[in-house]
Amino acid sequence: MSRRMFSAIAVAAPAIIVKVGEAAAQGGGVIDAKLQERNIVLPKPTFVPADVARIPIRWVIVQGDRAYISGHVASDPAGVIGTAEGGPYGKVGKEVSEKEAYDYARRVGLSILADLKRELGTLDRVDRWLRVFGMVNAIDGFAKQPAVVNGFSDLILDVWGPDRGTHARSAVGLAGLPFNAPVEIEAEVLIRA
Repeated sequence: MSRRMFSAIAVAAPAIIVKVGEAAAQGGGVIDAKLQERNIVLPKPTFVPADVARIPIRWVIVQGDRAYISGHVASDPAGVIGTAEGGPYGKVGKEVSEKEAYDYARRVGLSILADLKRELGTLDRVDRWLRVFGMVNAIDGFAKQPAVVNGFSDLILDVWGPDRGTHARSAVGLAGLPFNAPVEIEAEVLIRA
């Protein structure tokens, strides 16, 4: 490494350390600071009451340098799925508009982030978003599934930026989803130790 390159790194490094230090002083990491800057509040981690459904899974499984995220629907602020506050419910193109479905997909993203944070301890461990599978509960003939799932993708790109947030993605229409949710999303991310 040349002296000039080392000097440039040495000058830039304190600024990076200060930003991370400021975020840590506010109770979280860099991603938490970005969420706070954008006034994004995560719900509590996902919880399914026993009288609503029996779901014998883990919401996030960590294996090596990957985290596999189970299919999520949006939750209410307390993290409970299947409540009136977790809606709207129904088919996109009938009971749920395309805009409502886009907003719902963004809220699915917030539920996913809450569960990732619970599993990983900090969202700063998410190094890169790899794959997203978006399912849209839509009427026959509805063909704007990608526009709906953009609600999720736009959130991830806003928070992680294009280098770490851009992901491979599928967006498909289905005849129905659990809890009559308009959108369900699963994903895979690369994580840091």
